[in-house]
Amino acid sequence: MISVVQLGSVDYATALRLQQRLVEMRKRGEVGDVLLLLEHPPVITLGRNAKAANVIASHEQLRAAGVEVFECDRGGDVTYHGPGQLVGYPVFDLRGFAPAVGAVEFVRRLEEVLIRTCAAFGIAAERAAGMTGVWTKKQQPQRHRGTETEQAKIAAIGVHISRAVTSHGFALNVNTNLAHFDLIVPCGLTEKPVTSMFRELGREVALDDVAQSVAGHFGEVFASEVAWVDTLDALAGRAVGVPLQTPEELRRLRGEEDTRA
Repeated sequence: MISVVQLGSVDYATALRLQQRLVEMRKRGEVGDVLLLLEHPPVITLGRNAKAANVIASHEQLRAAGVEVFECDRGGDVTYHGPGQLVGYPVFDLRGFAPAVGAVEFVRRLEEVLIRTCAAFGIAAERAAGMTGVWTKKQQPQRHRGTETEQAKIAAIGVHISRAVTSHGFALNVNTNLAHFDLIVPCGLTEKPVTSMFRELGREVALDDVAQSVAGHFGEVFASEVAWVDTLDALAGRAVGVPLQTPEELRRLRGEEDTRA
C-alpha cells in the first residue's frame, strides 16, 4: 500500500525535515510507504555530486529573483524547484517489494511513472541513454537531412537511500517558470534544454490532475494499492484531521500555531 499525501506549497527546509522524520518512522515500521506530492517556492538544490560552478547566477541575482539555495544528500547535480512544478518524495522501504527493488531499478521505475504520466497528457517522453530523468522528443526539420530529434528534459530525478528506505525523488515541470533554469546549468548538462508540460501542450495543465495521474501510475509501476490520505497525522493511524487544516506534523515542523490554513 502506498499512502499519498498532497501538501500544496511547502518550503524546502520544512519538506526536508518532514522527509527525515518520515524516513526514521518508516525504518521503525511506524508508517508504511508514503508518497508526498507538493510544490516548492523558488529554490535551487545542490545534490551530493553538485559543482558550485553550475549555479551561474550571483548571490545578488538569486536574492532579487527570490530564489533560495540548499545543499542536500540526494544524488545528482544542481536543479531548480518552483511553483507550477510537481515534486514527489517517495519514502519507500525497497525491501517490501517482491522481489526487493534495488537502487537502479527504483530510479528506472520513477522514470516509468513519469513517462506514463506524460503520455496520459499526450506528451511523448522517454529516457536518455546514460542519463537520469525523463525527456521529450522534439521533431526538428533539417535542410537536406530530413528530420532530426532534440531531447528536452521535462522531469529531474535525484534520490537518497538509507538502509533500503528512500527519500527525495522527482520534479516534473508542469507550468513551471522555465526562465529560472537560466540561473543554473540544470543537472550539469550544458547542451540539453529543459521543457514543461505547458510548453509542450501550449496550455496550462491543472497540477491536481497531474498529481492524480502520477499517483495512479505509481500504483501500476510498483504493483501496489494507492490510498489518498487527508493529513500527515493519519499515516501513523491517528485520526484524520479536519479538512482544510494544516496537518499537525507540518505545523510543528514550521513552528506554527494550531490555525487553519
